Amino acid sequence: MRDESLVERIIRAVNHCRTALWAGYTTYRDLGTEGLQDADVNVRDAINRGLTPGPRLIVATETIASSGGYSVRQENRIGGTVVPAISDVADSVDGVRAAVRRRIGAGADIVKFYADYRKRQLRFPLPNWPGACPIQFPPADRNPDIVLFTQEEMDTIVAEARNSDCPVAAHASSAKAVIMAAKAGVTTVEHGYERSSEALQAMKRAGTIFVPTLAVLEQQFPERIQEILAHAKEAWEAGIKLACGGDTGAFSHGDNAREMELMMEAGIPIEEVLAASTLHGWEACGGDMCGRKFGWFEKGVAADIIALDGDPRTDIGALRRVQFVLKDAKVWKRNGVPVGMYCGPDISHKS
Repeated sequence: MRDESLVERIIRAVNHCRTALWAGYTTYRDLGTEGLQDADVNVRDAINRGLTPGPRLIVATETIASSGGYSVRQENRIGGTVVPAISDVADSVDGVRAAVRRRIGAGADIVKFYADYRKRQLRFPLPNWPGACPIQFPPADRNPDIVLFTQEEMDTIVAEARNSDCPVAAHASSAKAVIMAAKAGVTTVEHGYERSSEALQAMKRAGTIFVPTLAVLEQQFPERIQEILAHAKEAWEAGIKLACGGDTGAFSHGDNAREMELMMEAGIPIEEVLAASTLHGWEACGGDMCGRKFGWFEKGVAADIIALDGDPRTDIGALRRVQFVLKDAKVWKRNGVPVGMYCGPDISHKS
């Protein structure tokens, strides 16, 4: 976010989209540009125009956070260093309403806000360069998750998004934030890894879809992963809909199947995992609100179909052996070999 150029990040995005499609992912929900403003809209549109291969993108543009809530932390502001803004900052009921309107106007398919985040990094900052002096005697939890909005503000975000038939995703790690976001009526809760029966009950009551992002949490908290997996299974056993979203990008595109593997390791049946990665994934994108319908075959439908080399009910590795990919009725992979680099000719300069 700080050092990569705009050109490099766009090239990376093109590569990631192509890799994701070849891995069998025909639809992606992209929850924030992390410092590139509304560029995800442009990538989405380039794919939809047939200029480059990739999943159809359901994009959030910038995420919404309160003042100081989600930003690149750096100690040399007085020295004049400048880092990119990574969220649309909004405070108060009127402020968050305006932020949602900005996101809708920018072309967002989905609104994403931070219900909580670790905003106190600069209270006990980590050393950021070799040889930097560490803070002496920091507390055990030097940067806890803190709720960023009031209940009224969260309620307003959801109500304003729904006025435009737009789904809402909430980053929420702590149980308190999960409960508040579910009460506000968000479509999905992302992460929610703090084990809490009250948080599960809140999501169940509200009909919230839970996206546990197990793959990225495995990286961040390897020592806690078994507890996190148990929490995901408890959510499923409670009847809460799960959707597969691993926070891909924090780990490599193309390895997306790790989320499904971890759900299965948690003890969730493969049929339910496949539902989480297909039907519930579409519902996490807003269902009918995402502008597309999925889930049936008939003549004239622009179909998405993938085929695996093996049966995942008996061979979990089959999820990574994608042999065939059809997206929008166009073949992108056959017999395990990518066959498409471009969707069609670029006719933008023809008279």
